[in-house]
Amino acid sequence: MIRPGDGLRLALRAMTAHRLRSFLTLLEIAVGIAAVILLTSIGEGIHRFVLAEFTQFGTNVISVAPGKVKTSGPAPTGIPTSVRPLTLEDAHALGRLPHITGMTATVWGNTEINANGRLRRTTVNGVSAEMLKVFSIRVSSGQFLPAEDADHARAFIVLGAKLKEELFGTGNPLGARVRVGGLTFRVIGILEAKGQFLGIDLDDAAYIPTARALELYNRDGLMKIDMSYEEGMPAADVSALVKATLTARHGREDFTITTQEDMLQTLSNILDVLTMAVGALGSISLLVGGVGIVTIMTIAVSERTGEIGLLVALGAPRRTILSLFLGEAVVLSALGGLFGLLLGVGIAQLLHLLLPALPVHTPLSFIVLAENIAIAIGLLAGVLPARRAARLNAVDALRAE
Repeated sequence: MIRPGDGLRLALRAMTAHRLRSFLTLLEIAVGIAAVILLTSIGEGIHRFVLAEFTQFGTNVISVAPGKVKTSGPAPTGIPTSVRPLTLEDAHALGRLPHITGMTATVWGNTEINANGRLRRTTVNGVSAEMLKVFSIRVSSGQFLPAEDADHARAFIVLGAKLKEELFGTGNPLGARVRVGGLTFRVIGILEAKGQFLGIDLDDAAYIPTARALELYNRDGLMKIDMSYEEGMPAADVSALVKATLTARHGREDFTITTQEDMLQTLSNILDVLTMAVGALGSISLLVGGVGIVTIMTIAVSERTGEIGLLVALGAPRRTILSLFLGEAVVLSALGGLFGLLLGVGIAQLLHLLLPALPVHTPLSFIVLAENIAIAIGLLAGVLPARRAARLNAVDALRAE
């Protein structure tokens, strides 16, 4: 019976006897593993980046939009349907619910802003005073919109950091008058820079009271209501409370509730599939490596027929012959896998250094899984040649030699 250590030495000796052939096969496995690691690292990096973008405003947020998006069946034909708009009264009723820590009623549109002799078209959002609390946003100078009744909302405006630079440069805009559409507002605050969110520049926007935005855009209803709730409170419980309150006020469920938790879960599932898809594309290279192992092991069996016949003649069990050739295939693929891991992680980190904007992340679980896949490919690719070697007849093998 051959000891495991001796079997490993025999496998390494067989590989070094044909260095170039073994190296090329090892390289095929390494390139496949490197491709898988590189693509999955980029996919996982994008996954984490997108989730971080969504969670920068907090994860305990729930939104209500007018109209029922999900339906249980076709709408009846010939019967006109109407959706009751969300009103400021609805928003205030939701803001008073238990466990709600902040509420903002939102209306938005694209409008020209004229200030300091400059004209710029940008997004103007009608929001409530608690928007900062709901979305974890801070003011860099001045103050945010005060909490006032809708009927007495003063014409105040708060500018995003980029919009302030475009209109006033390095000057102080606080107290300045700006023309928004057909209305005049006074600047009372500047928000801290937040950067871009999925391609949307959050700093190139202005914020006015919701009631003033309804007047500006000539709307009779809100576009959505956003609320933040207590940490640790189940989103489903808050959603049920909001649903019951609005259904009682409207007489039917003519609105759609979306929780940040549900959005993140759905987004995470989509990104997981994306990561798996790019990993699968990279694994095509591993198939090439598997074919290479089958080829080299088949050639090895043909070249070492005499050696196999001698081992059988000396009484070596068939399973020992099988394990020798399987061990050689596994060692070859395992070494290729380790080389591929170093190559893949190295290229991924180099890309991150050269392109800091490209998110790259390589979890330890990916590394362990990739090496296990490499070993499994070597095991599967070596089975047929190893079985062929184990089934050789000693007399025939020695005669062939």
